[in-house]
Amino acid sequence: MTATPTTRTLTVDAAVGVGVGVGVGVPVPVTFTERGAGRPFLLLHGGAGPQSVENFAALLAEAGPARVIVPVHPGFGGTPRPEQLASMTALASVYGQLIDDLDLAGVTVIGNSIGGWIAAEIALLANPRVSGVVLVDAAGLQLDADPVADFFALTMDQVADLSYYRPDDFRIDVASLPDQAKAAMAGNRAALAVYGGTAMADPGLLGRLPAITVPVLAVWGAADRMIPPAHGRAYAAAIPGARLRLITEAGHLPQLEAPGELLQMITEFTGTLAAR
Repeated sequence: MTATPTTRTLTVDAAVGVGVGVGVGVPVPVTFTERGAGRPFLLLHGGAGPQSVENFAALLAEAGPARVIVPVHPGFGGTPRPEQLASMTALASVYGQLIDDLDLAGVTVIGNSIGGWIAAEIALLANPRVSGVVLVDAAGLQLDADPVADFFALTMDQVADLSYYRPDDFRIDVASLPDQAKAAMAGNRAALAVYGGTAMADPGLLGRLPAITVPVLAVWGAADRMIPPAHGRAYAAAIPGARLRLITEAGHLPQLEAPGELLQMITEFTGTLAAR
């Protein structure tokens, strides 16, 4: 199933950025792909970039009927990022406006890693168009007893070791990549640092989570050592009615290691939303 690339320019309130004035409209170009037709899903990628969710987007669309929308976070994949767009809450506001702009209803938001952090922020916006949220190994929480790995201090081999149940199946030889791919990785890394900081956490997020009112499912790879399953338990404990499910043979990116299991969990979750 072929995805259609689309770019829309949305105007967001600069107040959602960092260190900028209130009430200034900032144009944000948002590139996204669409697959399928039917129930709408907004699928948000993590620091690994949009390619880390592309195959799962196709699987979700084919298993539908589902319309799967995959945005590229501005600054990733060589896309532009307005200077004022500098936080996860800002990205959540952008995607809330994208949902409105596309006139979607009954949207399930799925996010992996920092995409899960953004999904939690979207849930906190209480957009009535959003019916449920799935957090897949989501970043964002500061848990002193179970800290996240310091991504920016790790080699790519170390990242693979901590991210996957079967790391040897997913190692990347950066030196052998073409220059364009290396440049894209460097751009992704720079954007990641701007949005999430080097700590990849918001100390105040855990205390804000009880305000979420939409149904939430947290899914975690049991072998995730980048963001340990304790973070999944903390998300599920803090969000009213949220549930946590573990995937045994997966790490930080279940959509790559166990796409079938992740799809089944999401399908069961959206079935409960339809029953509501």
